[in-house]
Amino acid sequence: MKFRILYTLLAAVWLLLSCDQARLSVAREQYLRGEYYAASETYRKLYRNAPREERVQRGIIAFEMAENYRRLNQSARAIAAYTNAIRYGYPDTIMYFHYARMLHREGNYEDAADAYYRFLTFRPDDPMALSGLRGVELAKEWNKNPTRYIVERMELFNSNRGEFSPMLLPGGDRLYFASSREESLGEENSPITGMKYNDLFRSVKNVHGEWQRPERINSGVNTGNDEGTPSFSPDGEWMYYTFNGVDPNRPTTANIYLSRWVNGRWGEGIPLEIVKNDSLSVFAHPAISPSGRYLYFVSDMSGGYGGKDIWRAAIGNNHEILFVENLGSDINTPGDELFPYLRNDTTLYFSSDGHPGMGGLDMFMAVASGGETGRLGDWERGRWRVRNLQSPLNSPADDFGITFEPKGEKGFFSSNRNDVRGYDHIYSFVYPEVTVWIEGFAVDPEDEFIPGAIVTAVGSDGLQFRFVTGREGEYRFKADRGVDYLLMASADGFLNQRQRLLTDPAEKDTLYYVDFEMIPYNKPVILENIFYDFDSATLRPESKEELDMLIALLNEHPSVTIELAAHTDRKGSDEYNLDLSFRRAQSVVNYLIAHGIDSQRLSAHGFGKTRPVRVTKKIAEQFDFLKEGDLLTEELIKTLTTDQQEITDQINRRTSFEVTDHEFGLH
Repeated sequence: MKFRILYTLLAAVWLLLSCDQARLSVAREQYLRGEYYAASETYRKLYRNAPREERVQRGIIAFEMAENYRRLNQSARAIAAYTNAIRYGYPDTIMYFHYARMLHREGNYEDAADAYYRFLTFRPDDPMALSGLRGVELAKEWNKNPTRYIVERMELFNSNRGEFSPMLLPGGDRLYFASSREESLGEENSPITGMKYNDLFRSVKNVHGEWQRPERINSGVNTGNDEGTPSFSPDGEWMYYTFNGVDPNRPTTANIYLSRWVNGRWGEGIPLEIVKNDSLSVFAHPAISPSGRYLYFVSDMSGGYGGKDIWRAAIGNNHEILFVENLGSDINTPGDELFPYLRNDTTLYFSSDGHPGMGGLDMFMAVASGGETGRLGDWERGRWRVRNLQSPLNSPADDFGITFEPKGEKGFFSSNRNDVRGYDHIYSFVYPEVTVWIEGFAVDPEDEFIPGAIVTAVGSDGLQFRFVTGREGEYRFKADRGVDYLLMASADGFLNQRQRLLTDPAEKDTLYYVDFEMIPYNKPVILENIFYDFDSATLRPESKEELDMLIALLNEHPSVTIELAAHTDRKGSDEYNLDLSFRRAQSVVNYLIAHGIDSQRLSAHGFGKTRPVRVTKKIAEQFDFLKEGDLLTEELIKTLTTDQQEITDQINRRTSFEVTDHEFGLH
């Protein structure tokens, strides 16, 4: 009886292990066929049923489950599974690299760096790990200092499923993209993604330039299989796209198909044979150059640098392939380079997980110095200048499939950022124009506006502008960054004025104010800060700044002569005040002569208390007890309070100058 019970228990254990092993083989077969969604369900059941004490078995299942989640772009679940595999001692060093990549994708840069360092202890020179570690360092800096791009999720285009690879037609009024939304053809879900197979959808702009709700292309292009990543010939007549057939009996690979726009619809797609007799390699993500002469695409065929590379093929008049070549090591890495897009014939955009980036696929811009003529051959390092588009265009998630509108720095791209399921969605981007404005007023010394003044701006970039001030003396113009401007103002009855302004080269919106206070002919201009010792004509040191400004004005206008006039308040005799005011005016003349001004351009006059001030609008705004037009005579001042009398006496005590001739030495 005991032996029968023991035999029964052993048989049960053997049966359990056989069932688990059978289910594990099913999961592995699903994984190898690329049926990642189906495999994830199988692995999850296996892990849940595996006994906790079976550490080896749980470690194996956890690792394979993590690899499967990594393929599904479900990085958070992959991290949890890798963590379990590490905890159960799964003996595979590459696991630490993939673990680091998933942490990198989640934006967990500190832990990602630790995981990269741990992997590098096993493989110190691994280029992908070194690139990942460099990407972690850069990503932290890019997050702190993002570019000025504005990125927004395009809810109009998106669904609760996935959509990716937007592509604008050359005119910019039609947008195509791939989507697995419910409107897609076919009844079955993909075992790879768990969603419907992708179809091509299109959105158009209405007469007001507004995008309309997208609709599935109703033509022979869409089938029950996968279609995506469209690209269009320069004339919009031909569409290249990726087609991936579904065969339940064997793995299928992606191929590039070609469709023609005829009678208002896209014709049925036909395969484009890029490399003869190669049915095993991937050929995907077509991108036509703006000249229409070259087809850029992605392939894992032999002759590349590892993973999937970007290649290009020369196209004949009948769409035949003339030759194929790899873009070289500046573009391609041991990782994957995907989703090429040609903005012009020498500017390539693409996505990569092999160049240092923020995690997942990052978008890059590459500029070729060699142009498009002839074969690439073996590109020497430096022929392509590659740079990461940084945050916010890039994120820790996958960012790819960029397309630009015909004008301006704006367009669309796809990303699975902020989607825990790993679904892709369409985002818009725009680079806000940096605006630099220069504005100001032309006014007289009393702050009265001067309409009709001519303001001329000459930039160091060679551009020249001319403006006429408005009714309120204003002018305004759009300037450029990092330009040295000479601004000149002229108006009838006034001396010309000029100023210099160097705009900041920094990439930020800026407003500069440049006002012109115009000096009139034959009208006194008060020197605001001229001070003398008490009961004396000796200039005080604090007068220097105002007088130096007058010297600069005279040096700028060497044909101008002026009259210096000094005035006193009502106190003291007429004779005394006339003498004191003359000596004070002469002190100013002497100062100017001592600083290089020709004495023939200067004259001094003392008016004592004979010319009281007429209250101007400017003075009335400053002192509310005075009215515009009042004459500050002794009789009026005596009607004021003691404090007010002191103020008005100070107003009357003044030194002024008046332009008497602006053609000195020209006769």
